[in-house]
Formats: sequence, C-alpha cells, structure tokens
Amino acid sequence: MTKKGDSNIIAIITMIFLFGMISFVTNLAAPIGNIWKMQPGIEGSNTWGMMGNMMNFLAYAVMGIPAGSLLKKKGYKFTALAALLVGLLGVFVQFLSGIVGVGATIAGLPANFFVYLLGAFIAGFSMCMLNTVVNPMLKILGGKRSNQYIQIGGSFNSLMGTLTPMLVGALIGTLTKDSIITDVNPMLFLAMGVFAAAFVVLLFVPIEDPAATKSAAPAESPLKFRHFVYGIIAIFLYVGVEVGIPGTLNFYLADSENGAGLDPANAVMIAGTIAGVYWLLMLAGRLTSSFISGKVSSRTQLTCVSAFAILLMIVAICMPSSVAIPMTIKGVLANVPVSAILLILCGLCTSVMWGTIFDLAVEGLGAATEKASGIFMAMVVGGGIIPLLQGALADAFGYMSSYWLLVASVAFILFFAVSGSKIKK
Repeated sequence: MTKKGDSNIIAIITMIFLFGMISFVTNLAAPIGNIWKMQPGIEGSNTWGMMGNMMNFLAYAVMGIPAGSLLKKKGYKFTALAALLVGLLGVFVQFLSGIVGVGATIAGLPANFFVYLLGAFIAGFSMCMLNTVVNPMLKILGGKRSNQYIQIGGSFNSLMGTLTPMLVGALIGTLTKDSIITDVNPMLFLAMGVFAAAFVVLLFVPIEDPAATKSAAPAESPLKFRHFVYGIIAIFLYVGVEVGIPGTLNFYLADSENGAGLDPANAVMIAGTIAGVYWLLMLAGRLTSSFISGKVSSRTQLTCVSAFAILLMIVAICMPSSVAIPMTIKGVLANVPVSAILLILCGLCTSVMWGTIFDLAVEGLGAATEKASGIFMAMVVGGGIIPLLQGALADAFGYMSSYWLLVASVAFILFFAVSGSKIKK
C-alpha cells in the first residue's frame, strides 16, 4: 500500500513537471513573433509581433475563474488531464497555421496569422488550467515548505524558459522575409509529444485530491481580504513584467535597423540566446530562493528583489545604446549593449516574484484558496496586456523608453511587499 508521504512526493514531482510545461509553451510566443513581424501586412510592428503572446494570456482572463470552479468540482487530477489535452489541441492548431490560409489575406493581414492566434488562444486555456492546479497543490502539499516547493517548480519552469527561445532562435537562423512559421515545426512537434507523454504518465500517477478532505461549508469570498485584492493586482503586473522584459528585449536585439544594430545575419540567434540567459538567471534565482525560503520570509525577498529590479531597469533605460561590450555568442562576435545585460539581470529579481506574491496573497484564506486561485489565474492576463502595451510604446517612443511601463509596474509590487500584503479585511 502506498504511504501518504510517498503519494505526496509523487504528486509534488508531478506538479513541478507541469510547471515546466507551462513555460515551454508560453515562451514559444515571443520568438515566433519575430517571424510574424517579417510577414506582409505586419512588417516590423512590435504590437502585432506580441499579439500571439497576447492571445496566449488573454485566455487566462476567460478561463481563470472557470478553471478554479473546475478544480473544485472535478479535482486536481481531472483538471490537469483536461489541461494537457487542451494544450495538445492548441499547439496542433498553431502547427496548422503553416498549412491553412497560407498566401491569403484577411483585412490586409496574413490569413494563417489568425489561425496561429487561435492556436495560441487555445494553448492559453491549457496554461491557465495547469497554473490553477500546480500552485494551490504545492501550497497545500508543501505546508510550511510551500514557498520552497513553488520556487523549485519555478526553477524547472525557468529551465524550460531558458531552452525555448534559444532553440527557436537556432531553428529560425537568419531572419528574412522568407522566414515562415514552418521553420519552428520541430518545436511544435516536440511540444505536442510532451503533452501526449505527460497525459499518459499523469493517468497512472496516484494523486489524492486535497479538496476531498475539506469541509463542504461554503467558502468566504477571497475578495473580502484587502491583501488578496492587492495581490491579484500585483500578479497582473508581475506577469506582464516577467514576459515584457525578455520579450521586448528579444525584439530590440533582433531589430537591426531600429534596435540594437546587430548584424542581421546573426541578430535573431543572438537575441534568442540573450533572452534565454534571462530565463537561466530566473532559474538561478529560484534555486537560490528554494534554499533560503525557510529562513528568509516571502515579504523580505519580494521587497529586496523589487527594489533592485527598479534600479536595474532605470539604469538600463538611461544607458546609451552605444555603450556595449564585445561578446562571443555561439562563435559570433557581437557588441551587446550594456542596457541589454542590465535587463537580463532582472531575471534574478523576477525569479522569486511569482512564488512570493502567491504565498503572501493567499495567506490566511483557508477554504477560499481554490476560488482565490481561479481569480489569481484570471489576472495572469497581465502577461498579454502589459507586453502588448509595451510593444505599442516601443513603436511610438523606442524600445528602451517602453521599459518605463515596467518600472511603474514593479513599483506597485514593491508597495505590495512592504504594505499591501499585510492581512486585513
């Protein structure tokens, strides 16, 4: 007979694995956006380039609360299995965008671009459902070590985030007007394979539904708690910051004419590699946090990293693009702007924000945790809205000036850490 402790360990490992799946699919959007920016009718627009990312996160606003209800009614395992099937469908539709509508136009835009956006939207449903499962599951199973487990899950999430833009950049190679979505088919095939394999594995993993042991009494609305309301605003802004920093940086470095001025033959590869380093630094930060979370409170961690991130971004914005450091990336010598290096260092700061914000926001909610998780997931739509707004600002005022939006966002997160996270009704 399987012991309860063993069952918990299996469940925790499974949730950590699903954490990685979320990042793998989500981080396809920004580098693929570089391909769509080269298509007729889009032609260099950062706003349209970020639209796939927007559709991915828009799904959170639609599915967040229903996902929380599904979790409460059907349980953790059912929700996770359903999410994997939806994810498989979403990636398959993105693959179809290389076949359906090619050469046709709708409202002056490539018809297959709309097929891709539909796939990104469907995949976003899956990411929302998986997020709804893994966060409260680790919170419940982890007990006093919940933030530590969330940070370990986040570390695996960051590992997948590191590899995805690097692999996509390598597959695209030199970005030209001939670059098309089928260039990244190997990544889409890999994503579909991972979803299918994860579904089969999860079928046989014994997960005891924590909700089954709870009282049937109606839960109090989490919106009655002041700290939770501030927490969902903070997570809306945070996800936008997490995605916006490397996403816009990827566009900036890949844009040889209006961006960093790198060699067009290698700009996309360099952009993908540097964006990948951002996620690698998130991995390092989350691993560090997983070791110190038992000794350093979530509030202290969030306060320190928010203040440091603000400092890094302000210096990056003010740093002239001509100030660069010669670096050899995959055998290619390039002058990488110091501002780009400062921005990727923000990965160390954003690495712990998700876990600490979630931990502080749901503290003391009790039976309202599942409902709170659904609302929390709906606010992840910030990962689509904030980068889209930043893309529009980049088109209007320049890439570096667009980062002032992220500075303001992190300033609110700092407020949440210092004051807004204190429990009050």
